[in-house]
Amino acid sequence: MSKKVLVLPGDGIGPEIVEQAVRVLDAVNSSFDLGIEHESALVGGSAYDETGSPLPETTLTKAKAADAILLGAVGGPKWDGLDMSVRPEKGLLGLRSNLELFANLRPAILYPQLAEASSLKPEIVAGLDILIVRELTGGIYFGQPRGIRTLENGEREGFNTYVYNESEIRRIARSAFEAARQRNKRVCSIDKSNVLEVTVLWKEIMEEVSKEYPDVELSHMLVDNAAMQLVRAPKQFDVMVTGNMFGDILSDAAAMLTGSIGMLPSASLNAEGRGMYEPCHGSAPDIAGKGVANPLATILSVAMMLRYSLDAKDAADAIEAAVSKVLDQGLRTADIASQGSETVSTSQMGDAVLAALKA
Repeated sequence: MSKKVLVLPGDGIGPEIVEQAVRVLDAVNSSFDLGIEHESALVGGSAYDETGSPLPETTLTKAKAADAILLGAVGGPKWDGLDMSVRPEKGLLGLRSNLELFANLRPAILYPQLAEASSLKPEIVAGLDILIVRELTGGIYFGQPRGIRTLENGEREGFNTYVYNESEIRRIARSAFEAARQRNKRVCSIDKSNVLEVTVLWKEIMEEVSKEYPDVELSHMLVDNAAMQLVRAPKQFDVMVTGNMFGDILSDAAAMLTGSIGMLPSASLNAEGRGMYEPCHGSAPDIAGKGVANPLATILSVAMMLRYSLDAKDAADAIEAAVSKVLDQGLRTADIASQGSETVSTSQMGDAVLAALKA
């Protein structure tokens, strides 16, 4: 039976990086005889321009029928003036909520070839391998009520609601503990339980779920301290699990430890293991169309997709090995370039990964 992948190039550099990732997907699909079929659809700003909606019904229907989704990026200043209800980001949030993609897995792995590209000293980050598990469909990004209102004195006030229920916390906790079992069996739960009641409950539920995993060590850390520790001593962490907003911020901070956010893939999974895969970076409209964007995070997202949703571990391993080989060759896009490296374009990096796969 064939496996269906929906490709959503999106906005900004999305189409450029996705093009290279699809070339890699096609290569392993052929060489490993995976039986993958893929089609494309619109999402984000490009979808709004075409249909008036950042998530057209046709795209959502195709997404629900797919075994996995490969996304580029959404958004850009072109659409900043739109009403919040039709901003490009609503397309992304709509996919996450409609498909119940509650578990966001963001690995922060420093390739040894890029130790000098990190903003921290090599001895601080050498060997870095962290997995941040971020709850993705709850918390303050989705809580109701929300909006902007005018008070009796005429002053405007913005408001959002930070809310999690027990079942939401339990399922993301189990995702983190299961992931830790495949790694170094340590989970650090990040909260702000000294001031936020929501995270008091979060901490309590984490403790309850940890009893189901006696082989995994659970610790807790306040989010402000966690941000500091990521910069001070990041290798102390194995799996970090946290809510939507904190995870959004901490995973981007962890990204820079690896030299470039352009190197980091991500997976957003539902309870059945179906998921959406995308690079951690944004649409980078300032470099869109210039052929300088780094496609490696998107290519590595394909590897995650093969591993987590398409049951093709060998193909995933092959892609990751090819990326490492290309870095060994000294090839770099501008964001990870260093003295002595060879700077290549987006398509040239794609060419290099394809050549390494065939070697």
